[in-house]
Amino acid sequence: MTISSESYTGDVRLGGAPDVRELDELSITKVAVDEKMSNNCYLLRCRATGEQLLIDAAADASTLLPLIGTAGLATVVTTHQHWDHHRALADVVAVTGAATVAGEPDAAAITDATGVPITRTVGQGDTLAVGDCTLEVIALRGHTPGSIALLYADPHGRPHLFTGDSLFPGGVGNTQQDEARFAQLIDDVEERIFQRLPDETWFYPGHGNDSTLGAERPHLAEWRERGW
Repeated sequence: MTISSESYTGDVRLGGAPDVRELDELSITKVAVDEKMSNNCYLLRCRATGEQLLIDAAADASTLLPLIGTAGLATVVTTHQHWDHHRALADVVAVTGAATVAGEPDAAAITDATGVPITRTVGQGDTLAVGDCTLEVIALRGHTPGSIALLYADPHGRPHLFTGDSLFPGGVGNTQQDEARFAQLIDDVEERIFQRLPDETWFYPGHGNDSTLGAERPHLAEWRERGW
């Protein structure tokens, strides 16, 4: 029996309540942190085992640690090396003892900035476990060299994709007007996401509201033409 998650919108605000999506095998909790950057953090929990994984300990350990609660945290994934996505990493790891994961090209920069060693580096096609659930790593080069997205191919419903700062409603991530970086990112996003995944795929970005691939697909040529 499929669990309904119709109440989930993904519209969260700093200081407001998290939004929770309950899938058959995985629970997804989205929360906004930091007044300046308004980052999104995502806590994933395997419903069978209770194991938890956090995507981006971006800021505000005082918000994240109560969300994690007494169930503990197995893993923290940092989607990319930019400062606003790992400011609470040291505090969260110190309290929980969680293993840390990042894209291989970004790992050293994350450690340099946070003092936290990366337990495991990953690349295109690697997988991560959240209890009995599996996440697939999709490398999306361009926003940073080691940016990654995480795909949960829900066996009971639509795919769910956590894109960091590589894909947003309305466009790909910032490449600082670098033509080569933009070309790399738009190529990866098209080839590794849009050419592979269906329109009903729901994606969860590093800032702001969620969207679906179907809502964004008609605009790919426009994004490529404008160069950002």
